[in-house]
Amino acid sequence: MDRAELERAAGQPLPSRGPRVATFARGAALTLATRFAMALNSFFAGVIVARHLGPVGFGIYGVLNAINNNAAQFGVAGPAAATTYYVARDRRWLAPAFANAILYSFSVGSLLAAGIVFWSLAAPRFFGAISPALLVLATIAIPFQIFTLLALNLFLALGRVERYSLLDLLGQSALLLNALLALVLFKAGLTALVLLNTLAVVGACLLVAALLWRQLDHRERARWKPDLALFRRMAGYGAKYHVLMIASTLVLRADLFIVNWLRGAAEVGIYAVASQMALLLLMLPNVIGSLLFPRIAAAQDASGNTAARTSRHVAFVMFIVCLACVPGSLLLPLAYGAEFRASVAQFWLLLPGAYLLGLQMVLVQHFVGLGLPRAVPLFWLATLGVNLALNLLLVPRWGALGAAISSTLSYALIFFLVALYFHRRTGLPFSEFLWPRHEELARLISGARQRLFSLAKT
Repeated sequence: MDRAELERAAGQPLPSRGPRVATFARGAALTLATRFAMALNSFFAGVIVARHLGPVGFGIYGVLNAINNNAAQFGVAGPAAATTYYVARDRRWLAPAFANAILYSFSVGSLLAAGIVFWSLAAPRFFGAISPALLVLATIAIPFQIFTLLALNLFLALGRVERYSLLDLLGQSALLLNALLALVLFKAGLTALVLLNTLAVVGACLLVAALLWRQLDHRERARWKPDLALFRRMAGYGAKYHVLMIASTLVLRADLFIVNWLRGAAEVGIYAVASQMALLLLMLPNVIGSLLFPRIAAAQDASGNTAARTSRHVAFVMFIVCLACVPGSLLLPLAYGAEFRASVAQFWLLLPGAYLLGLQMVLVQHFVGLGLPRAVPLFWLATLGVNLALNLLLVPRWGALGAAISSTLSYALIFFLVALYFHRRTGLPFSEFLWPRHEELARLISGARQRLFSLAKT
């Protein structure tokens, strides 16, 4: 139901209640800073796990995290996007969306967790060296993780970028703290680490729920109850976004599972380092995209100018970051250990694809914010098919190097599909969203220079 339909149903114009973000740049800077802190947490936690548990333990730990994260994304993708889309346009949906989130998270999340455990019992070879008991301990967190993601999206829809970012950072910081406690302080091993991570997810869920409840005024609390009619309205949008997110998540993570399945935990542990570093490069476009989505949804900018302007700025920054990562990746074996030397070449192969995928993550928000045409999820389904075929063809022969090649080719494919579609739908030339204009480039360089000088003085 769009805004015009809501106004007809209410019999009067609705007040404008778009996201309350002071400036897009300020929100992006804050979110990027917290995501950078999260990246450092993830990096140091990975180093601790790799050094204390070795490639096999690190591989099991990485696969467990991938299972939980993929299950949570599978369960939350459509509802989270639909929640942001509706609440960003009209706050009246906040209280029922909150109640729906609780009901949905613990019903669907429990089914997903049970399904993964039954799958491990029916096909233990697919899960390699991961024991069923360890898998149960990890998957208990899935329903709590799904609700936390839904609740954070509600904060984002309301324009509470500060709260969204800081809560996200707080929950993720537990990974580093838990690694220090379980492996460094108590030397307790992988099982204790997984237990602490599960308890941290539960605690973060309870905190986010309490803060979201405080966000409601007394009238909204009176209307706080599940609304199945609202859920049905969201289902159409959510279903399309769900397909997009599940396909994209599988494209990003299928390589890990296939390397684990065909080459074993030691090789996937090394490849997990390269994959993790490549995904960290997507932090900037992911942050920009998450803030751009509710902005476009509230403004309904069909011209494409907002997305194009943002994309060309991200293209420049990502290009500089990727160039710096080529020599910087030589430090990976020093951080993780000599056994992880092969991850450098794997990362170099992933780098071009990560750059193109980052640009796609910004451009696609134009379509997500305008109702998500069916073509975009279909692009991702086609890319998933190509990705799986390439992995199954290349990994048996070349191992993790084949997985890196498969991923880069897949990332390039989805970028070109979305970029071509954006060009055709908006009429904007490719140069409008692939590289900043001369005057914009000059401002970007000048701004960066001024910041460096101010940092040097301090």
